[in-house]
Amino acid sequence: MQFHIITIFPDILESYFSKGMIRIAQEKKIIKIKTHDLRKYAIDKYGTVDDKSYGGGPGQVLMVEPVYKAIRSLRKSNLRITPKKTKIILLSAKGKRWNQQMAQKFSKLDQLIFVCPRYEGHDERIRKFVDEEISIGDFVLTGGELGAAVIIDSVTRLIPGVLGKKESLDEESHSTPGYLEYPQYTRPEVFEHKSKDAVNRVSTRHSRVPKVLLSGHHKKIQEWRQQKSQAKNT
Repeated sequence: MQFHIITIFPDILESYFSKGMIRIAQEKKIIKIKTHDLRKYAIDKYGTVDDKSYGGGPGQVLMVEPVYKAIRSLRKSNLRITPKKTKIILLSAKGKRWNQQMAQKFSKLDQLIFVCPRYEGHDERIRKFVDEEISIGDFVLTGGELGAAVIIDSVTRLIPGVLGKKESLDEESHSTPGYLEYPQYTRPEVFEHKSKDAVNRVSTRHSRVPKVLLSGHHKKIQEWRQQKSQAKNT
């Protein structure tokens, strides 16, 4: 799968994509991530890609022309990928809320192209040239690059061959709408820590792993996990 990020800061996500699961997926050639400097498609020799808003207002607005040229260039260079297997995403605070079901749907595509506005926002006409306008939450960021990274991460881990075991995906939170995964524990069996009470007296506390998980009784463990996952949803 190919991911293309159109941005004025083409190296801003290099560190994140060079670590962990994302790095391994690239080394295995399961995914390919490429950033594209929007200023290469600027309207002038100065690299201009944004301008003041018509009607007045604070900040700079991303221009439609450089974005259009960048998208057209990417489409021409990837003619072998059919339009049906490609989605062009505009990161926007006004967009549709990203969720796990969208990640599952997008993981079946061949190519995602991200348009990452900066500062005050984007010319509304850019929406004519994208397939989806997506937000990662009800808050505002200074740019769309972090949103692109979130989507790439959540999609990549769903692509076959990226995670070690398919079971890792079957029982995790949001694998089906409304489902939240059961609590998990590892060593030590008993964790000791200090705690202060209302009058500032220090005592030793013991946090223990639930006994059922140490029982070796698979049916009881499964029932406990089902109960705890359901309890989170009520």
